[in-house]
Amino acid sequence: MNEYGDPLILDAHETERLRAELAIDAAGIGTFDWNLVTGALDWDDRLIAMFGYEPASFARTIDDFNARLHPDDTERVTHALTAAIDSCGEFESLYRVCLPSGDMRWISARGRTLCDPQGVAVRLLGAATDVTSRHEAEQGVARVLETMPAAFFSVDPTWRFTYVNAHAQRLLEAVEVDLIGKDLWEQFPAAVGSPFETHYRHALESGETVTFEAYYPPPLDAWYEVLAWPGPDGLAVYFSDITARRRQQDRVELLSAVTDQLAGTMQAELAVARLAKLVVPELADWCLVTLVDEGEPGGARRNARDVGWWHRDEAMQTVLGQYAAARIPALSDESFLMRSLATGRRILLESGATQAIQGVLHPGTARDLIAQLAPEAFVVIPLPGRDRTVGLLTLFNGADRGPVSPADLATAAEVAGRAGLALDNARLYRQQRVVAEALQRSLLTAPPEPDHSEVVVRYLPAAESSAVGGDWYDAFLQADGATVLVIGDVAGHDIAAAATMGQLRGLLRGIATSNDIGPAGMLSRLDRSMSLLDMRTMATGVVARLEQTMEERLRGVTRLRWSNAGHLPPLLIDSDGTIAELATGRPELLLGVDHESERTEAVATLGREATVLLYTDGLVERRDSDLDAGLDRLKEELAVLAHLPLQELCDQLIERLVQDRPDDDVALIAVRLHRQDRPRPAEAGPKRLPETVSEEPPVP
Repeated sequence: MNEYGDPLILDAHETERLRAELAIDAAGIGTFDWNLVTGALDWDDRLIAMFGYEPASFARTIDDFNARLHPDDTERVTHALTAAIDSCGEFESLYRVCLPSGDMRWISARGRTLCDPQGVAVRLLGAATDVTSRHEAEQGVARVLETMPAAFFSVDPTWRFTYVNAHAQRLLEAVEVDLIGKDLWEQFPAAVGSPFETHYRHALESGETVTFEAYYPPPLDAWYEVLAWPGPDGLAVYFSDITARRRQQDRVELLSAVTDQLAGTMQAELAVARLAKLVVPELADWCLVTLVDEGEPGGARRNARDVGWWHRDEAMQTVLGQYAAARIPALSDESFLMRSLATGRRILLESGATQAIQGVLHPGTARDLIAQLAPEAFVVIPLPGRDRTVGLLTLFNGADRGPVSPADLATAAEVAGRAGLALDNARLYRQQRVVAEALQRSLLTAPPEPDHSEVVVRYLPAAESSAVGGDWYDAFLQADGATVLVIGDVAGHDIAAAATMGQLRGLLRGIATSNDIGPAGMLSRLDRSMSLLDMRTMATGVVARLEQTMEERLRGVTRLRWSNAGHLPPLLIDSDGTIAELATGRPELLLGVDHESERTEAVATLGREATVLLYTDGLVERRDSDLDAGLDRLKEELAVLAHLPLQELCDQLIERLVQDRPDDDVALIAVRLHRQDRPRPAEAGPKRLPETVSEEPPVP
């Protein structure tokens, strides 16, 4: 307001000038005007104070400016001023000012050169700001970034590096020592199109923070864990080298895959042969797996055979396969493979592998092929069994990859150890299986062939068990000439079950052959014997007895009497092909549950050409279907096969229902009654009877 209290009225130009002054005051900006013709340097009071001068002591020359300038900044700032003057352009610089008190200030200055019509610089106008506090804060952040144990860099919106801390510089120095101001994608071309570019661009465009793991190929050849967050000045990136962790993780996954490959199967040779594909390229450029067979004449060379190979370069797979086929016969006795096999020790060669291997190969195909494969380094690692070397794992690297690393050697040794143990277990399993099957089959003796009855038996051990179990069949004669048929299944699938089966079979035989009793009496006495002998087991079983009097023989019929202790029902195939279950009145307890339980019998009269089938659940039970469905399949197949000779019927039945090795043991016994008014048919085979048993049925 004026002196009379009226509002002070300013013109537009004055108003704009006042606003500019207020803005400058608020920002703490000092101004300068350097007359390049006279050399006079005019500063306002704020800039004079900023440099530690008093108005009276400031001589208004460029020397006064240089006197306060930090010595380390003088050359750089002078160069920037000269460049601005020579080009009639702009000046911009950040520099330090040393005050008389010993303090130091950071000044940010900007200016513009004014030229006359001839293009000669005549004045330099500008402004400066004290940015000490801001710079110190930035320096504090920088010190934190420099000392932090993780790598950090930032790029501006045009993808040029604006900051790289020392840790990042060390990790990235294989690409470029000084990255500041350089384009990210030019310095790291492999990042283009990779997860790095995808995530970085997404973060900058969406404003979202991203985290990811990615691999950058040589020259860095490393895995990184990355955190990138966008800001107004571009993108800030924190990253750490996780190569060791990833490789350790890869090794753990490899060993897990090897274990999965080897576990759960006794076909270890096939599983070990596949190891080559698992270890390449994780541990080597290419690989050969060799197995050593046991018990064959001809020494190690005859017993060794390459069973698996893999190359990281698909184009070399055929060459490697040809080399694997030709290698063993071409090896000399001094070869690395034979030496490792003989000593059980690892053999490592870190360079010159191609020439060294050619030196132990006889001239021919193998020597030519190894030149094409061109290994630079290799290691032969034995696969150790319990008492011998059961195979060899050979890893090869080309010149680019170099020697097998200590970490890869350690992992390969672990792989070899697991493979060797699996092979040895498979060898022991085969040996035990052969012995066990022979033992079990010795208990399951050939059946008798009384008169016109044809008896056929079959036994098939489970594929994935310990090769012995509790399934059994039996057929024998009692003193009165009756034929006894037995089918049974002891609980369990191990040697204990097989041993119990042998005991029960022997007990039942003794009970049945010392007394002319029926099936129910046999099972009752067997139950009591199991209790007296403290046989803590349970078993299912069916005992059937084929009986015939002279009168029944003349009529052409036979009685079948049977008792069932919790077992699957026998099946009757009549002469017309009709299939029927031979069921008792009610289900009865398993053997070994209650030795005082009452056993009952059922009786059926069979005509000539009838067939009776007794079987264990391995014939019908499957993991993917229930028992009733299995019984239905059995009846359907029997209806189709009923017309076949009995031997062929049993073989076809097993082939159709079991298909190779079953999930469970399979035992079956079948009897077919041929006509007695004509000679015994040839397919029934010769009649076989104990000398003490009469050929004629008893007269009632």
